[in-house]
Amino acid sequence: MGLRGNNKKIKREIIRKDGLFYHPTFIKKSEKEQIILWLKTLYPIWEMRFSEHNPPPEGDEQRQLKRPVYWLGNWQFACLDYYHPPKGILNRCIAAEDYPPVLKKILEVVEGITKTHFKRHEVPKDWRLNTCLINFYGSLIDPITGKKSDTARVGDHKDFELGPVASISFGERAFFQFVLGKKDLSNNILYEQWLDDCSLQIFGGDLYKDKAFHRVQRVENKLKTIFQLNVEHFETRRINFTFRYVPKEHIIEFKNLPQNQQSDINPYMEKLAERSEHFKRALSNK
Repeated sequence: MGLRGNNKKIKREIIRKDGLFYHPTFIKKSEKEQIILWLKTLYPIWEMRFSEHNPPPEGDEQRQLKRPVYWLGNWQFACLDYYHPPKGILNRCIAAEDYPPVLKKILEVVEGITKTHFKRHEVPKDWRLNTCLINFYGSLIDPITGKKSDTARVGDHKDFELGPVASISFGERAFFQFVLGKKDLSNNILYEQWLDDCSLQIFGGDLYKDKAFHRVQRVENKLKTIFQLNVEHFETRRINFTFRYVPKEHIIEFKNLPQNQQSDINPYMEKLAERSEHFKRALSNK
């Protein structure tokens, strides 16, 4: 698959390293326009980290995630503990809506780049980018005072899905870091870069995917980008799509989820079903 660019005047570097690929202007203007229009049809939801049957561990507390989210392919609800092979694979991934056509076409190219750039043993046999987390980064707005609180960041974490992960960004730039070892040490930064509007980042392999944690330290507000989306009391200035791979046998229908876990995520399913035919059908088939 060939590489693409959407702005020849912007001379930003395409980065090719073992385990890492970055294209700063990957998404074409027309594709971005289609994707943003489609995003306006979604109604992202706010999730709590824990639930009745998955309470906070000792020393932790119940909390809302820092940003609204939406999943495609399968939905990994926070209170179900996300997908974490090899042990955390059962009852984690609930079948969700499919990708829109514009994303399907883009992913054909992304998957081709991945299979060309990464070593064969770094890409599982049946690997494909069949699940996607959409994160909306920005500021909470107090409904009474109107005061804004910037929550546009993500702490150290790993994406445990098998094989390389692809990330597409829109809006303000994000300062992204791969880190090793203990948190908050200046010498534990493995690699850092800005993720630009319309950029593509792919990472995988032993170092960047398996050993390193990654984080978003901050999101700029220089362009004063504000996306008009269906999220109340929140101002979105960056949108990130993170594409991953989950084996199809680990993706289940809501009706096949154990009863306790069904009750934990039922309020989210009902909220999604207000706007989504897929989730409406999932609830009716319980």
